[in-house]
Amino acid sequence: MTKPTIFQTVWTALGGHIDECNQVTLTTEGALPSVCPVTDLASASMAAVALSIARLRAQGGDKLEQVRVDRRLASIWFATSLRPIGWQVPNPWDAIAGDYPTKDGWIRLHTNAPHHRLAAERILGTHADKAGMAKAVALWNKEDLESAIVQAGGCAAQMRSPAKWSQHPQGRAVADEPLIHISRHLLASTHAHPVDPARPLVGIKVLDLTRVLAGPVATRCLAAYGAHVLRIDPPQWDEPGLVPEVTLGKRLARLNLRDQASLARLKELIASADIILHGYRPGALERLGLGSTIRHQINPGLIDVSLNAYGWTGPWRDRRGFDSLVQMSSGIAHAGMQHFQADKPVPMPVQTLDQATGYLMAAAAIIGITERLQSNTVLQARLSLARTAQLLLDYRTDASHAAFAPETDADKSDTIEHTAWGEAQRIQWPIQINGCPADWATPARELGSDSACW
Repeated sequence: MTKPTIFQTVWTALGGHIDECNQVTLTTEGALPSVCPVTDLASASMAAVALSIARLRAQGGDKLEQVRVDRRLASIWFATSLRPIGWQVPNPWDAIAGDYPTKDGWIRLHTNAPHHRLAAERILGTHADKAGMAKAVALWNKEDLESAIVQAGGCAAQMRSPAKWSQHPQGRAVADEPLIHISRHLLASTHAHPVDPARPLVGIKVLDLTRVLAGPVATRCLAAYGAHVLRIDPPQWDEPGLVPEVTLGKRLARLNLRDQASLARLKELIASADIILHGYRPGALERLGLGSTIRHQINPGLIDVSLNAYGWTGPWRDRRGFDSLVQMSSGIAHAGMQHFQADKPVPMPVQTLDQATGYLMAAAAIIGITERLQSNTVLQARLSLARTAQLLLDYRTDASHAAFAPETDADKSDTIEHTAWGEAQRIQWPIQINGCPADWATPARELGSDSACW
């Protein structure tokens, strides 16, 4: 039996029929240089969004329209969609974040959040730059240092090979999970509303409780097709290296959920939302009194899409994690090092796990809207970066691909976006659906620009 393509695997994981994949045309040749099929997954995850939009527009029709995804543009959007004019996006990485050699291998420290950097410094001491940190890391074994930093509340991942990950209890657990956990329940009342073929998500309220990076990618995508997205952040949270990239088309508010009035306001927003996306670690929302049972009681029709780093089963299901850490843990960085015959970890050229998982979250949410309209069922979907990593490893080959040509002016949109930081160009959107262009209502802006209301 022929192995399904990565797009067929993605689409069927979302509950689609494999024959529907024939309605997607993928254009342009070449691929980003990687040991994993980065460009294939970039185009596949965006194609899943395109096909889910087509299904929503069809409203139960037998025939889905043809949609197109440009593989080259999809790959570029996985890196960045923004080209500032006369200004620069801040470096998204903290000064000491990165890969370091230990006594017996490599480890990655993720220190972008202040509290994560403090956790690493409690173990390794305070250092102004990577040179000082490297000396401290070199005194440790990778296993001991990873454990120490994680126990201190920080984020770190030693580099494992794919074989070692497949033998690890968490690797085994993730491999046994579906790519997307989907469950459904039947509604007692209907949720009918007209679908505008040109803006199929108009009128849909999306409550975004996510941060770096998959969730914000998902809600940016939903906003492109008319969804009313409200992102909620804590009072002091900021991610200046990413905000210009992902806040396009959204309302941006802050709430201190330790404050009872703010918590009550969030419950009101949940009650009036159609979709909620969240990336809190398991138990965090429960401790706020907003666990899945309570969310369902507040709003029985709420489509619930959630994300975590290391999977929903196994001993690491509660572990903090980010794209770069999961690449180290799962063996992707090790496989890249071997493939390119390098002397240090070689991750994928873009944050593929975050980006692809984000578009799959968006596709799941759109499918949820369609199912709620057609069959009065409410979808819940759970995804993880580690399971997306497993998908890439399952499709890893030693075949080389013709690399894309360098970026050209043809990659850039004619539209100038007036962001909060200055003018910028957005790269042309990779998805083409006849009569349904991507269009964001507002430019990228600072977090906390709006009040916590629709």
